[in-house]
Amino acid sequence: MARSFRGGVHPDDQKRYTAAKAIEVAPLPDKVVIPTRQHIGAPCLPIVKVGDLVKKGQVIAEAQAFVASPVHASISGKVASIGEYPHPVFGFCQAITIENDGADEWVEGLPLNRDWRSMDSNEIKEIIHQAGIVGMGGATFPTHVKLAPPQEKPIDTFILNGAECEPYLTADHRVMLEYAERVITGMLITMKVLAVKQGYIGIEENKPDALSVMRQAAEDSGIKVVALKTKYPQGAEKTLIKVIADREVPSGGLPMDVGVVVQNVGTVVAVADAVEKGLPLIERVTTVTGGAIAEPKNLLLRIGMTFAQAIELAGGFKEEPAKLIMGGPMMGMAQCSVDIPVIKGTSGILALSQADINEGEERPCIRCGRCVDACPMGLVPSMLSILGERGLYEAAKEQYDLLDCVECGSCVYTCPAKRNIVHYVKLSKARNAALTAKK
Repeated sequence: MARSFRGGVHPDDQKRYTAAKAIEVAPLPDKVVIPTRQHIGAPCLPIVKVGDLVKKGQVIAEAQAFVASPVHASISGKVASIGEYPHPVFGFCQAITIENDGADEWVEGLPLNRDWRSMDSNEIKEIIHQAGIVGMGGATFPTHVKLAPPQEKPIDTFILNGAECEPYLTADHRVMLEYAERVITGMLITMKVLAVKQGYIGIEENKPDALSVMRQAAEDSGIKVVALKTKYPQGAEKTLIKVIADREVPSGGLPMDVGVVVQNVGTVVAVADAVEKGLPLIERVTTVTGGAIAEPKNLLLRIGMTFAQAIELAGGFKEEPAKLIMGGPMMGMAQCSVDIPVIKGTSGILALSQADINEGEERPCIRCGRCVDACPMGLVPSMLSILGERGLYEAAKEQYDLLDCVECGSCVYTCPAKRNIVHYVKLSKARNAALTAKK
């Protein structure tokens, strides 16, 4: 029987557009625009200058802090410019533009051929760090940091998030089907770093082919594949941990507080490639889809390609999009232009048609309680939105557990008053953070 959690919603998953479409390798672009900040944490410092010739896999921006991840050239060519450029998360960010020389040549010494079984955990962690690997589900937290919990918080369980519960997105689904061995290898490497023996892969039951393929790939590995009920947000870290390990992350806590680390499917594939072959993170699988896209696809894109280039590879727009989103429709980030680069966290490029959107004018809360029933964290989203709307940010934090909200959007999906609850939550979190910093 598939496992589940309290609350949640059942939106139409809209995965039919791309679930059966194999990953296509995108042709090389004429140029790439590579932001120096593609992760949670401190931005990187460029170590190249305009006019320099660089090769694929070469470090072009170094990490200046522990919570940071270096950035590499995704193509070979000449550095054309370094300057501010639109960014899908931060608005604007310093970026390095590289003009393609057509050679697509790896930096000297790559690729390698290494046996991860002969390496110790510290050596592997440093490889992961230098490869620039971050969480590829969208959060972009540097992976080497996640794999280095403090000694007082020992880890005994690793969970691989194969749920991909966001509507429309199928990148992880296709990765599990097409790169199954690399998924298992990356997971075993990660488990070695953490020194854990319990490993689980959680996959929603609407992906029976992935469940079958991953069970076959995991044979004799000791890794258990768990079928999860198809319900949003089944893939949120805290719900995954509750459903699979029956552990509840405490209020304001992290997975490490209950002895668990969770990673995304794409992330462990990047780990396998880095540790075994020495390859840094310079490309990722991205779903390009939505009612406004002519030919939705799953594409293997080089980091730094623009959304416009990716959309063109999917046939372009068949109609003017009503909304453009990086990620999925529930937790993704709306964009105002296609002239922005694909980054390490770009799991999807979603162009919605007007028919895809069910929006209306925001009205006062009617106290119906639907958001409370839907909230997987057991919060009262209606009060969070009211307090945020009225500027009572500290009350939202102190009295209604604001920081426990995972911003999944289930409350917004169910709200008959069309209230922008997640907007108020984000606003309240930002204002509380600013107040804490000021103090």
